[in-house]
Amino acid sequence: MEAFEVSTSSKKTKSVYISTVISIALVLLMTGLLGLLLVHAKNLSNYVKENIVLNIIMNDGVSEGNVLAYQKKLESDNYVLRSQYISKELAAKNLSEELGEDFVEFLGHNPLLSSIDIYLKAEYANTDSIQTFIKKVSANDMVKEVVYQESLIDMVNKNIRSIGIVILAFTALLLVIAVALINNTIRLAIYSQRFLIKSMQMVGATRGFIRKPFLGYGILHGLLGALIAILLLLLTLHLGQREIPELVFLRNWYEFVIIFIIVAGLGILISGLSTYFAVSKYLRLKSAELYR
Repeated sequence: MEAFEVSTSSKKTKSVYISTVISIALVLLMTGLLGLLLVHAKNLSNYVKENIVLNIIMNDGVSEGNVLAYQKKLESDNYVLRSQYISKELAAKNLSEELGEDFVEFLGHNPLLSSIDIYLKAEYANTDSIQTFIKKVSANDMVKEVVYQESLIDMVNKNIRSIGIVILAFTALLLVIAVALINNTIRLAIYSQRFLIKSMQMVGATRGFIRKPFLGYGILHGLLGALIAILLLLLTLHLGQREIPELVFLRNWYEFVIIFIIVAGLGILISGLSTYFAVSKYLRLKSAELYR
């Protein structure tokens, strides 16, 4: 009979621990998914900003050699990510393809000017930085004018800020919920062991001695939950990039690894602290209070 009770108690304990690990894993999975969303949103924001083009129109009569030399000088600027030289011939070809007819043959000459398409780094793709860059470029005698879509840049930056605030607020809310859920799960698991804790205390075990195995299990459960969450996140990334190949250009494994480390750290930290405070609570209670 005693052996049966021990076996039943052991199975119950294992069941509690398994459900604890699964609960932690699911909560950390949601946290990790939001982290991946933040990374993808940030990378998408940078991608959009880095594909905003500034057209530097050169004066008529400037030789191709001088334009190419000026292009190399521009590429060394801290603001510039990359550039592309558009010759008069290439500009005419591109416009003819858009119009569907050869306008050069119709006019008898090519009225277009050579230009340099400039793509700025994401951190400089804002109105103030662009205006500073344009003033510097416009001072060159070879440059006729700089053309860009100011309204598009303002709209992109405004939308990115709004979306960023919403995602950050949602992240903070989910983090609070994650901490609360994991804490409650750990407290319920420790609650089932409250009589064991009090029995150890009554036979003379110190608080540190009692806490030690519980903390070890708590940290282990947090780590196991985090590993399960990370594996599910990797599976989600794989399926997402298989279904939406365009996501590949947003992939940044360095940032993903940081998210995985944060997920593991959160699992261990929250689980460890929750276990510590839950065990401490039952160590402070009197025997009669355990039945409440």
